Amino acid sequence: MRLGIFAKTFAGTDPAAVLAAVKQAGYETTQFNLACAGLLSMPDAVPADAIASIRAAAQSSGVSLAALSGTYNMAHPDRAVRDDGLRRLAVVIKTAASLGIPLVTLCTGSRNIADQWAYHPENATPSAWFDMAAEMGKALALAEDAGVDLGIEPEQANIVTSARDATRLIADMRSKRLKIVLDPANLFDYATPGEARAIVAAAIDEAASHIAMAHAKDRHGDGRFATSGQGIVDFPDFVSRLKAVGFDGALVTHGLSADEAPDVAVFLRGLL
Repeated sequence: MRLGIFAKTFAGTDPAAVLAAVKQAGYETTQFNLACAGLLSMPDAVPADAIASIRAAAQSSGVSLAALSGTYNMAHPDRAVRDDGLRRLAVVIKTAASLGIPLVTLCTGSRNIADQWAYHPENATPSAWFDMAAEMGKALALAEDAGVDLGIEPEQANIVTSARDATRLIADMRSKRLKIVLDPANLFDYATPGEARAIVAAAIDEAASHIAMAHAKDRHGDGRFATSGQGIVDFPDFVSRLKAVGFDGALVTHGLSADEAPDVAVFLRGLL
C-alpha cells in the first residue's frame, strides 16, 4: 500500500508548493484537487499550462497522483444542476486522463439541495436511486472513453450508504470502470468500538475486489469525525483486513490539519 493524503490538507494554489508540503509531511501519494492549482474543484475548463504545472509538480516532488476529486451532487432533484455537474465532471475526467491519474472520485449525492454531503429523508427512495444511477451511467460512458476509473464512496448521508449499496450499483452498471473508495469512518454514524470493527470488517468482505482506494478518517462513538488514530476505528484491524483481501492501492488520509499530518503519517506508516 502507498500512503497518501488529500492535497487540499495543505493551503495554496501552486501545485509545486502543495505537493512539496505533501512530501515533507511524509506522504508518497495524494488525492489531488484542482483547487490546489488555483481552479475550481469542478471547473469549466482546465488550461494547458495548469496541466503542465501539475505534471511538473508531481515529477519534481516525487508525489504520485492517485486520484482526482470530481464530486458533484449526482442525486440533486433539479436535473439542470445534475447536467451542469456532469458537464464539469467531463472536464475533470479529461484532465485526469491527460495527467495519467487512474481514478476520479465521485459523490453519489443527496436530495439535500444545499449540501451534497447532507442527509435528506428522500435519499432512500427509488426515485433518488434512479436519478443517481442514470447520472452514473452517463459518467461511466465518459470514463470508458477516457480510460479512467470512477470511485464511489459509501457515505451515511448519501444515496450509496454502504458497501452493499456500492456493489449493487456496480452490478447494475455492468462496468469494470466503477470502483469503491472505502472510508471506515463513513460506514457508521454512531457505534461502540466493537460495533465499528464489525461494520468495517463486513464492508471490506463485501467490497473486497472492487476497492480502488482506502481512506483513513476516524470517528468518535458519538458521531463526530476525528483525526486518524484518535477515534474508535480500529486502524490496525482495518489495514490488516485490507491486506488480507489483496488490496495494495493508496491509503489516503483526510479530515485533519496540516499540522497534524506528519504525526498521522508516522502512525499510518507504522501499520503499513
